[in-house]
Amino acid sequence: MLHFDKSIEMIKNLEIKQYKTKKIYLIDALGYVLAQDVAADHNSPQFPTSAMDGYAIRHEDMAIGRLKIDSINPAGSPLKDEVRCGHCIKTFTGSLMPKGADTLIPIENVTVEEEEIIIRQEVPLGYSVREIGENYREGELLIPKGTKIDFAQIGVMAGLNIVSPLVHEKPTVAVLSTGSELLELGENQTNDAQIRSSNNYILEALVKKYGGTPLQLGCIKDDKQSITLALAQALEKSDIVVTTGGVSVGDFDFVKDVIRELGCEVVFKGVRIKPGQHIMVARKGDKFIVGLPGFAYSSTVTALLYLVPLIEKLQQGKSSLRTVKATLLQPFHKRAKKAEFTACNVTLANGVYTVDFDRKKVGTSAILTNMLGPTALLFTSEEDASKSTGDQVDILLLD
Repeated sequence: MLHFDKSIEMIKNLEIKQYKTKKIYLIDALGYVLAQDVAADHNSPQFPTSAMDGYAIRHEDMAIGRLKIDSINPAGSPLKDEVRCGHCIKTFTGSLMPKGADTLIPIENVTVEEEEIIIRQEVPLGYSVREIGENYREGELLIPKGTKIDFAQIGVMAGLNIVSPLVHEKPTVAVLSTGSELLELGENQTNDAQIRSSNNYILEALVKKYGGTPLQLGCIKDDKQSITLALAQALEKSDIVVTTGGVSVGDFDFVKDVIRELGCEVVFKGVRIKPGQHIMVARKGDKFIVGLPGFAYSSTVTALLYLVPLIEKLQQGKSSLRTVKATLLQPFHKRAKKAEFTACNVTLANGVYTVDFDRKKVGTSAILTNMLGPTALLFTSEEDASKSTGDQVDILLLD
């Protein structure tokens, strides 16, 4: 079995021959990963602009104390008049600054008497004037490709008149669970050996949360013919196929064999990790199969570690998950000479992360309820020993 670090390095080094991209209407691009650099094609603003409602003046005329109002300059109107010595022009937020003016004095700082203003409070030179290029300069790189588009990116691209940005297509991820004991939602239980399937719904939710498009294929019985047919069809319809169960060493664990028989190249099979040591990743061209273990906690953890990076890789996106340092509030007992990912409660206060294990159960890798609440994953490498209260540890944040 591989060292955990080696398996992650292999995922990072996977090369994609051809990325799928498309142009999409700007507001529909929310949540997609940008496939083009976005640079400014003009200065913003292009001309000196008023940042407040007030009066455009020559700063040196402030000493006069009383200025004649020549005209009004509404936002969106072309400039007509020029500010002369001893005069001012009423100007509004977003209006171009009239020629001759270098300062805007706010309405609140003056008193209006007939056709004149009396200056009650002076302002410094250039006050409330937006200079050319204050927002951005022509040619400036504003949004690099690989950025996940959020509200700020939408606004900036709208200002640049980008109607349809080029984005990476969200990879379609086919989700299926194997196991003759599994029951779908709403399906009646007919014997005590049957259990309710949750893995396929966990994975569908993870795919949605981390930027993929799920294709839910449900549960498949533990027979090789059914698994072969389902996997072959899933590969045709998707960019990634993720399965749970069938990758271990049992008599009915067919998934690992079917993956090879479908002509897929095995990237790796088996990692020294707890939970999920039987994880399998394979590829066929630019398509991938991720075979996860059957226990719910195990499949969830390994999906975060291996499936999520593949979803991001197919979009040339940045990692959604990050590792930070935290302080242990309780001792941690290292249970295996493997890389371990242990559910813990995480708190952030005054910039410091702390973790504990209150209400987290110790047992098999089937305890999905350990993921409830403000949970992170405590990471210890196979070289690490047990930890004491107050020790600094690495945790994987899930949000």
